[in-house]
Amino acid sequence: MPTFYSIYTRLLRRYGPQSWWPADSKFEVMVGAILTQNTSWLNVEKALDNLKKNDCLSCDAILKLKPNKLAVLIKSSGYFNVKAQRLQNYCEWFSRQKNPDTRATDELRTDLLSINGVGPETADDILLYAFHRPVFVIDAYTRRLFSRLNLVYAQDSYEDLRLLFEKKLAKQKNKVKLFNDYHALIVRHAKDICLVRNPDCESCCLQRQCSYNE
Repeated sequence: MPTFYSIYTRLLRRYGPQSWWPADSKFEVMVGAILTQNTSWLNVEKALDNLKKNDCLSCDAILKLKPNKLAVLIKSSGYFNVKAQRLQNYCEWFSRQKNPDTRATDELRTDLLSINGVGPETADDILLYAFHRPVFVIDAYTRRLFSRLNLVYAQDSYEDLRLLFEKKLAKQKNKVKLFNDYHALIVRHAKDICLVRNPDCESCCLQRQCSYNE
């Protein structure tokens, strides 16, 4: 039975460090985390570029925009009217924060989850990639890969899975870097190899540990 850490090392040997999250600033990471809900990163990049070109990639600028104008700028990310409201909700919260980097992780996470439009995955993206906190991000790729490895049940709750990963990796050092790279490697592997339909099991570096196609 593979361990959670041995899977990480196999993925790392296969793909190398992923250096996530691609952004020029902490605030850009936060915006990207909200825009990436239910869409591809390519669409998010187009929306971020649009915000940059219009000098609107800042908390103050987003709050000053009329919702319909903001929606036009982020249209490529999909659900743009909803996301425009979520972005402004987030910016209203962020604009009130004083020294959020000094706050305890659990307290900060609870606060993020209180923002309308910020769910657990988005909150943990922000915590890990923007605030550099040791919080493991769970997404559909993680559920797919680890359920096929018989290490989790795909229907388990988000919180149960997050706590499981953090427990299994508790003895490892430099958890922020580990969780960052591990999540990125899972996404890479699930997109390239462990597909929803017709996974490329012959090319999978985890093939010996996986019983999916037996």
